[in-house]
Amino acid sequence: MKIHYLRCGTDCPFGGPLFDGFSKSVFGLIPCAVQLIETSDGLVLVDTGYGSEDVRHPHPRLSKFLRGLLNIRFRAEETAIHQIRQLGFDPKDVRHIVLTHLDFDHAGGLEDFPQARVHVLEAERDAAEHKRRGFISKRRYRPAQWEDVRDWRTYARGGERWFGFDRVSQLDGLSPEILMVPLPGHTWGHAGVAVRTADGWVLNAGDAYFYRRELDTDRRRCTPGLRFYQNLMEVDRVARFQNQYRLRDLKRAHGGEVTIFCSHDQLELEAMQRTPPISR
Repeated sequence: MKIHYLRCGTDCPFGGPLFDGFSKSVFGLIPCAVQLIETSDGLVLVDTGYGSEDVRHPHPRLSKFLRGLLNIRFRAEETAIHQIRQLGFDPKDVRHIVLTHLDFDHAGGLEDFPQARVHVLEAERDAAEHKRRGFISKRRYRPAQWEDVRDWRTYARGGERWFGFDRVSQLDGLSPEILMVPLPGHTWGHAGVAVRTADGWVLNAGDAYFYRRELDTDRRRCTPGLRFYQNLMEVDRVARFQNQYRLRDLKRAHGGEVTIFCSHDQLELEAMQRTPPISR
């Protein structure tokens, strides 16, 4: 099983290092990380980032408020469909898309793969389709991004345990080496996606955290900009912090067995991209 790590969108918020912790510019560098997994049954995407229609028609597909806050840079060459072609694959070979959640920067490319089966936690689809109330909910969930999806698979929380976490295994049509790990707090149905490889597990924690130092086992740290953004977008602070605590404990106790990364940390993404696809 090979895993490719793609940047499928870039946010450049004003504030530079106040967001990403390292920029020398006044603008930060916040990626939208996506995994492309080669399996014996075709390609699997974990999240999609921004899609082709987001690039072509950001308005009215996306919220003006969040576009302005994040200073999103839309580039066709960063879309998943473009990068999949550049890797020599046919986009029709993307058979499955597993979503950490349905936020605008994670689900924008769904319609670029109309033949794919889309997997998401039941609570997330319900929140996105039926509970868009309040300033943030109306802006984070953009129905135009998924209204053409015809093959949904939704899952309830529960199942066997995975390193002490609930897990959803046996995703319909997928290998048991790919499973969902409920991590609510950022959204009601937010999940991580764990993939078993020859070298151990890789856990895509999605937006359970945003900044690499949040998983430091000695003292949790986060940049002011990303702390503000997480507070703005959270639906359950207690659950969000509890899951961050559990992820820190997972890293401390099982760091040799599980590699953890999130969706929006540039240095984490670069580290994952340096890992040869054949071994992850």
